[in-house]
Amino acid sequence: MFKTVWKNKNIRNYLLGGGISRLGDVLSGMAFLFLAYDLTGSKVHTTGMAIAETFPYLLFGLIGGVMADWLPKKKLLIVLDIIRIPLLFSIVCLYYFDLLSYFYLLVVSFLIQTIGCFFNPTHRTVLPLITKEEERTEANSLHDTLLRGVTVLSPFLSVWLLRSYGAIHFFTFDALSYAVSAYYISRVNIKEKQQVINKSWKKVFRSIGEFASWAKAHATIRQLFLFTFMTVFFNTWVWEVGLLLALTEMSSKSEELYSIIQGIFGGVVILTNIILPIFFKKMTLLLYLVGAAIWGVGITYYGLFYSIEHFFIGCAIVGIGLPIAGLSRIYLIQSLVPEEKMGRAFSTNSVLLYLSNTVSLVIYGSLVSIISIQQLMIISGILIVLTSVIGLTVAMNKAKFRRRFTIHFFK
Repeated sequence: MFKTVWKNKNIRNYLLGGGISRLGDVLSGMAFLFLAYDLTGSKVHTTGMAIAETFPYLLFGLIGGVMADWLPKKKLLIVLDIIRIPLLFSIVCLYYFDLLSYFYLLVVSFLIQTIGCFFNPTHRTVLPLITKEEERTEANSLHDTLLRGVTVLSPFLSVWLLRSYGAIHFFTFDALSYAVSAYYISRVNIKEKQQVINKSWKKVFRSIGEFASWAKAHATIRQLFLFTFMTVFFNTWVWEVGLLLALTEMSSKSEELYSIIQGIFGGVVILTNIILPIFFKKMTLLLYLVGAAIWGVGITYYGLFYSIEHFFIGCAIVGIGLPIAGLSRIYLIQSLVPEEKMGRAFSTNSVLLYLSNTVSLVIYGSLVSIISIQQLMIISGILIVLTSVIGLTVAMNKAKFRRRFTIHFFK
């Protein structure tokens, strides 16, 4: 099924660069949390590190989308990859000189994610430019399979690095992955429209406002952004921080267990991504909501049973629902948003995700001192399910109303 897409050299280079870079990102993301906890021993500071990874998108995310629409995509991606390499190597150097501090980790995390504000929407807009419309569902699925699939490899690599060299060399691997990403991007032939790069900052903000007005007038995009914000808000802390902290309370090998759970999650995601295009060539908002509901069931499950073995099962359920929702969201953006607005669409999506992440981390980070991790997991999972069910009910009722109106109108 994926053979034809994979034979396309442009798509293959795009996917390989993105997959390897993603593996490095997964490792460094874990390393920032691991080192923050090792340096401070504080749940609050660990949550603060997670917030540092989301806050830049609130400041620069929308601007990054405008730049993705305006600037030559290939050159921009290569430059941004190269800039990130010395930043990560600096952490390793300071660590060996015993000069690494929590504050410096925060600064580098902030800078890396700031660069991501410009890199991620630009990278996302490339795939529609190098694929045909009939290839897009399979290409998206293969792309997500590789990105998510690296979480299957990451636990093996992370356990080996932890035992052999320590979490600090997660950053070394990530730096090398950016070099590989830049190489593969340089081999992608991107047919771009002529770019206009002499625009003023006033036009940047005007461009952001124009897209906001456009999105507000398109019901499906507006609803997609709203449901995404709500689902991610209830998910972020219980998945990124709560799960790690719960494992820390249950086992002395929490970091290894966390990595293995991420690997099983990635394996289930791969299977879901492979199966999904067989049944769905086109994706809808209803399918997105079904995926979100399954996602919420998984969180509710591991919250209710709250033990290491049930964490594995619950995360596997999340691994079914999350890619259904994620692929549906990407497909809808690619299908409904014009090419000249697509960078802003993906950046707006990212800003909403990171805004939701940040609000979630701040609120849940405060609540964890008065509400147990287990209770937060249960509440969050149930609210995701309820939000999805309400959305499905409203959407199906609207569809029935439209069908009735059409029948009566033509009688």
